[in-house]
Amino acid sequence: MNSRATWRWLLVAAVLSIAVFVHHRFFRKTPVAAIKILPNLKPAAVSSVQVQLGQLEIRADRTNGGWVLTRPISYPAEALSIEMLLKKLKDLSPAASIDAAELKSHSKADEEFGFASPFAAVLIEQETNRVHLLLGGRTAPGDQIYLQVVGVDSIYVVDINLLKLIPRSGDDWRDASFLDLRSLAFNRIAITNNGKLFITLERDPANELWRMVNPSVLRADATKIGQALENLKPLRVSRFVSDDPKSDLEGFGLQPPDLELAFSQGTNLVLLQFGKTNETNQVFARRYGQSTIVTVPSEFIAPWRTPVNDFRDPYLVALTRPIESIEVRGQESFSVRRQENGAWQVLPQNFAADAGLMKDFLAALTTVRIEFVQDVVTEAGLPAYGLSSPSCRYLLQAKPDNAAAASNSVIAELVIGSQKLNRVYVRRADENSVYAISTNDFARFPAASWQLRDRRLWSFNDEDIAGATIRKDGKACQIVRKERFKWSIAVGSQGIIKDEIPLEETMRGLAQVKAAAWVGRGAQERARYGLTDASLQVTLDLKNGEKATVQFGSEASPVTVYAGVTLEGEFWIIEFPWLLFRDVINYLPVS
Repeated sequence: MNSRATWRWLLVAAVLSIAVFVHHRFFRKTPVAAIKILPNLKPAAVSSVQVQLGQLEIRADRTNGGWVLTRPISYPAEALSIEMLLKKLKDLSPAASIDAAELKSHSKADEEFGFASPFAAVLIEQETNRVHLLLGGRTAPGDQIYLQVVGVDSIYVVDINLLKLIPRSGDDWRDASFLDLRSLAFNRIAITNNGKLFITLERDPANELWRMVNPSVLRADATKIGQALENLKPLRVSRFVSDDPKSDLEGFGLQPPDLELAFSQGTNLVLLQFGKTNETNQVFARRYGQSTIVTVPSEFIAPWRTPVNDFRDPYLVALTRPIESIEVRGQESFSVRRQENGAWQVLPQNFAADAGLMKDFLAALTTVRIEFVQDVVTEAGLPAYGLSSPSCRYLLQAKPDNAAAASNSVIAELVIGSQKLNRVYVRRADENSVYAISTNDFARFPAASWQLRDRRLWSFNDEDIAGATIRKDGKACQIVRKERFKWSIAVGSQGIIKDEIPLEETMRGLAQVKAAAWVGRGAQERARYGLTDASLQVTLDLKNGEKATVQFGSEASPVTVYAGVTLEGEFWIIEFPWLLFRDVINYLPVS
C-alpha cells in the first residue's frame, strides 16, 4: 500500500472519530432503562385529570367512585379512557433522556423540543400533590415524542403511542354509552310512536314473563322482547350532535319523537327518544330531560318499531316449569304422566307412552306457531269457531308448589274448536282471544290414547325370523332363511332372489321397524288408506311358529306410506317409513 493511500485512510478515521465525539458530546440521549418517569403516581388516588390542547381545556373529576367531565361540558365521562391514560403514565419508562447538563448546550431547547408551544399539557391532581406534564414535538424518526415533567430538569423521550390516549376534543372522554340496562331496574316498558301510545309491556313478578297490558291484555313474546333488549345493551353514541338546550328538536324528528321507549319501575323512569334517520343509517336520539342530542345506529332500534302483533307471543304455551301431566278430553279421556325415571305413562290404559311421540307432542305444544284470528271473543261468539262445544281439551299441569295449592299447578288449558280449510281454531281457557293452527300441526296433538303407544311393532329381532311370505295381486312367494345372509325360494314357490345381503338387511329392518305415526284402528278403515286384498303384503315367519304381517297401502307423505298391521288381535293403520318400503320392493321377490 503506498503512502498516499495510507494518509487517505488515516484522514477518514480521524473524521469519523471527531463525528463520534461530537455525537456523544452534544446529541446523545442517555438510555434510562428500568426507571419510571412518574414513580409516585397512584391512579386510584387521582382526583382530577386536566388536558390542555391550545385553547381547549378538557377536565374530568372523580366523583362518588366514578368520573365526570366538568370542562368543556358537564357530562358523565368514559372512565375506561381516563384510567387507561393514568395506567400508561404510571408505567411510563423513557426510551432515552436528555439531562440538565446536556440541555445547557441547547440555547433554544424549548423551541427545539417542542415545549414552546406544546402539543398538550396534562395536569394530574393526586391527594396533596400535582403532576404537570408537557408533551412536545416528535423525534426525527417520528416514532417518539419529547416529554417534560414540569419542575424536573430532564427531558424524556417516550413512545408516541402515548398520544393515542390523549383526548383531541371534548367528546373523546364523554361516556358514549346511551343506555346501561345492566344497572337499570325496570319491570315495565312503554313504547310510544309519533306521540301516540303504541304498546305497554309488563313483567310478571311470579314467572318473569312479559305480558302486554295495552292496547289489550295479552301474552307477549318473551323471546322477541329479550332480543330487543339485548340489542339495546351495546347501544353507544356514534356522534355527539348538540348540547344546546334550544336545539331545533323538530328538525331532528324529536318533537314529537318518532319513537319513545320508557323503562320504569315504580316512580323510577328512564325515557329515550328517537327521531329521524340520517343518510348513514344513524338515528337522532336523546334522553328525556337532557339537552344533549346524539346519533346512534338505527339497526339497534329497529325491533321496537314493529307492529303490535309482533310483540305478541306466537305460541300457545310458554313453559316456566316442566310439564308433569297432560289430561286429554277428546275421542276418549286419558292422561299422560311423567314418571320418576322421566318416562311417560298413559292412564288409565296403563301403558308406556312412546318416547319419540311424547317428545314431538311436547314440542308441538310449545313450538307450533299460532295465527291471531280475533283478540276478544265473548261467550256468544264462541260457536262461530266451534269452541262452545269443543272437540278436544288439553290441560297442562306442573308439579304443585305444595300439596295444598293444586290450583297453582295449571300451566295452560287448550280448547280445540272446529276446522276450516287447512286450519283449526283454538283458544286458551284463561284468555279471550281465538287463534288458529294448521291442520298439519294439530295432527301432532293426540286425541286418543292409542296415538301415543310404543311405535315399535314387534318384540322379536331378526335372528328369530325363519322365512317370509310375500303376496301381491293374488300371487304368493315364500322364501326360507337357511342361515345368516343365506336365503332361498321355498319349494313350490316362484321368484328370484336378486341379492342376499340387501335382502338380509331388509328383513332386519322389518324386524326392528317403528311406525312413523299411528293413524287409526279397525279393519273398516282399510280401503280409505289404499289397503285392498291385492295390496303388497309381507308375512314374517318366526322360528317359534308365530307370524307378523304388514300390508302396504297408498302414499301418506313424501317420507311415509300407509300400512296395516294386526297387533294383539286388533287391526291398526300406521304410517310406514318410505325408505324401508322401497327396500321391500327392491330386494324381496315381489311379483
